[in-house]
Amino acid sequence: MQVVVISLLLSSCLLHSTSSVPQLSDAQLEQTLNDKGTMQRHLRCALGEGPCDAMGRRLRTLAPLVLRGACPQCSPQETRHIRRTLAYVQRNYPWEWAKIVRQYG
Repeated sequence: MQVVVISLLLSSCLLHSTSSVPQLSDAQLEQTLNDKGTMQRHLRCALGEGPCDAMGRRLRTLAPLVLRGACPQCSPQETRHIRRTLAYVQRNYPWEWAKIVRQYG
């Protein structure tokens, strides 16, 4: 369940979809992860404390699947980006991570 929570948190983070959400390069992902304002906005989305953009909605849908190890609709790059984002949030935003775990756990 902790994995699902993490995935929901990052669901607001930067994923890319093969449809309406633009794909992010690895460099763009790193830039977004290092932008505190953007990360706070995504974390608020994941916690239900703020609006979500298309990327956030896509990540919320796919992250739980990635964490379970089965996301047939995810590209290899999406899977890698979701995992990177989840690890980053857990390590760099422990307070928000704990809130997510409590909320969704």
